Amino acid sequence: MKSFICRGCSNPVTSTGRTSVDIGAIANLELVDQCCYLGDVLSVDGDADAAVEARIRNGWSKFRQLVPLLTNRDISLIRRGRLYSSCVRCSMLHGSETWPVRKENEVALQRAKMRMVRWMCNVKVKDRVPSKELRERLRIGDIILVLPQNSLRWYGHVLRKEDTDWVNKLWNMNNCMEYEVEGSRPRSRPKWTWRGCAKKDCRTRKLNKEDAMDHGGWKKLIKVG
Repeated sequence: MKSFICRGCSNPVTSTGRTSVDIGAIANLELVDQCCYLGDVLSVDGDADAAVEARIRNGWSKFRQLVPLLTNRDISLIRRGRLYSSCVRCSMLHGSETWPVRKENEVALQRAKMRMVRWMCNVKVKDRVPSKELRERLRIGDIILVLPQNSLRWYGHVLRKEDTDWVNKLWNMNNCMEYEVEGSRPRSRPKWTWRGCAKKDCRTRKLNKEDAMDHGGWKKLIKVG
């Protein structure tokens, strides 16, 4: 087993078996199970588990840097909520536009967010104050509602690409968005994908591809209430 340390996030990434792959005469790339790219963690399994864990750690790091302000009683709860949304929550959801989010990922993000919210409001779990009430005090939305908004924003951006763009160029009778890998797959439930996640969110909000063509209208349709 070979270890690899990402210089950007300093997280250990391991690879097993084959250690490299040749791309002709262009380059020889190290083969790993995970890698950090632009702050997001890409996994060979195609899921978002590693990315969510990394972003939660990053969110806690940012939260602790801002603790003197986020817990300062001389600052109103509303201002603290705005600071949290602008700095901490944005840090936690960086790269979430392309995550194939599963229920376990939502629970992990929700748990981390509520710990931060209770800390900012100086409320403990035993006080049994409803989460909705705490969010209303800070005037912040539910992080679970922000996730599909981010995904749909990027989905609409991709749908509005020009026909000449590489995303929409035909390749084996399918464009990049609709391309299906040929061959048989093991007998089990298919892996949850970003495309499936985006389509599910569209069905939930009764949206279609035609709606995405209007940039301004699409922003209003996907906006968190």
